[in-house]
Amino acid sequence: MTTRAAIFLGMIGILASAGCSLGQGEGEVKSDALVARDCWFDAYDLKPDFFAAVPYRSTLNIRVQRGTDLQEVSDGLTVSVDDVDAIREKLIDKPLSVTLSPGVLPPGTTPPPPPPEGQPAVGLALYLHRSCHNQNIVLYAVDGTVTFRSLFSGDPNEADAAEKYTDAEFDVRMGDPRDAPVGGPADAVPKEMQSRVTGFFRFYFERGQPGQPFP
Repeated sequence: MTTRAAIFLGMIGILASAGCSLGQGEGEVKSDALVARDCWFDAYDLKPDFFAAVPYRSTLNIRVQRGTDLQEVSDGLTVSVDDVDAIREKLIDKPLSVTLSPGVLPPGTTPPPPPPEGQPAVGLALYLHRSCHNQNIVLYAVDGTVTFRSLFSGDPNEADAAEKYTDAEFDVRMGDPRDAPVGGPADAVPKEMQSRVTGFFRFYFERGQPGQPFP
């Protein structure tokens, strides 16, 4: 994994001082045929039981994970949202195209296209640090959509329960940007190295002191 990729996946821990949620929720992250180089070539079911969110200015980082261990030794899904207000005001219940963060570009690749006009960037990453502990495997969404039915306001002091609720579903194609052809866009992962991953997550933001997942 590149240094930039490590930074991207570590954002939630770095921003923990802004307030985080540590709570119960429900969700699903599944693939009928997950492809992870040198590690996984089979069906996959995350079975998440830990849900967290870290707001920072206009952004929100969501983690859906199995277990409460450190991210570096766990399997989980991260969702990054660039502009919470834009989604809450205009894009609830509308499928949003996923985009690959420029921060995870492997050497020799070019930046992927920006998000569609009028849509903030939304990115997904599936980390397999428990299942593939020797390979540091992270798969990124290179195609597909995320639909928010409800989204936490981003205010860590929010008192209204309805404003603290996040409900989303997704259907994306994931791959390892390192498999993209040299000289091409980083999201041009060959189809045979892509995996369809689907699921949902629902939980209330609950501010509290960071636990093990945020050292």
